[in-house]
Amino acid sequence: MSNFWVVTNAKYVDIVKQQLPDIPESHILAEPAARNTAPCIAWACWSIKAEDPTANVVVTPADAVVMKPEEFRRVINNALAFTDNHNAIVTIGIKPSRPETGYGYVETAGVAEGEIHKVTAFKEKPDHDTAEKYLKAGNYLWNAGIFVWNVGTITDSIQKYKSNIAADMDMIAETGKVEDIFPNCEKISIDFAVMEPVAADGLVYTHPADFGWSDLGNWASLHDKLQKDENYNGVVGNVKLYECSNCVVHAEDVKKMVLQGLDGYIVSEKDGQILICKRSEEQRKKEWHN
Repeated sequence: MSNFWVVTNAKYVDIVKQQLPDIPESHILAEPAARNTAPCIAWACWSIKAEDPTANVVVTPADAVVMKPEEFRRVINNALAFTDNHNAIVTIGIKPSRPETGYGYVETAGVAEGEIHKVTAFKEKPDHDTAEKYLKAGNYLWNAGIFVWNVGTITDSIQKYKSNIAADMDMIAETGKVEDIFPNCEKISIDFAVMEPVAADGLVYTHPADFGWSDLGNWASLHDKLQKDENYNGVVGNVKLYECSNCVVHAEDVKKMVLQGLDGYIVSEKDGQILICKRSEEQRKKEWHN
């Protein structure tokens, strides 16, 4: 596990140590404040570069499931072989199975080498009609947030496009004052900070993949992974359904829940808060939480 690094919120460090006891303690980077993915990834890559200036790096979120690990390894090895020989960034693009509005998309062009494709553009989370068009076009992939690059490529890219973040990372490396410096880093995603401008320069590629990926970040992806009953309902918790179909219900903290007559609904209870909405309206949940 000496080549593994974890970046997490400071309050989760003890949990990481419990779950991943073989990772060196120095490889668990504790964020004193959440600053989105660009500072997070930059800190990890600056730390890795200090140990191995030629390292090839795989960045992957922790909140995802992979159902076909052997295919995942094959795809990652292909991407690593590419970045080992090219000054390029490879993002893993998931072949879409539905017109998903909860994911960003990667627009691809022709094949560059083997299974590696050129990235034309990154697309923000679309509305349903746009997602339908992406699915029909056939050259759009879900952006899984899994990146492969040489550590020199990414640190040079951050230096070029986000010199303020690079300067913060240099200062952290020089002084070790994470608590003072990291909370003041620009709060920005790696997509906006690096991926989009590097793609405009023609140095971003993608490897299309189908390894049973889901980030479990929305109800549609949870419904996909849950075991379904004969009416295509997916349930977590002590839930009794009568004349219900195509529903996803999450109520593991409830003593018992009984539902009748629902078709295509999300029902969720967490910490006393209840959500009931149509599955087709899931993308509106952020507006309801305001």
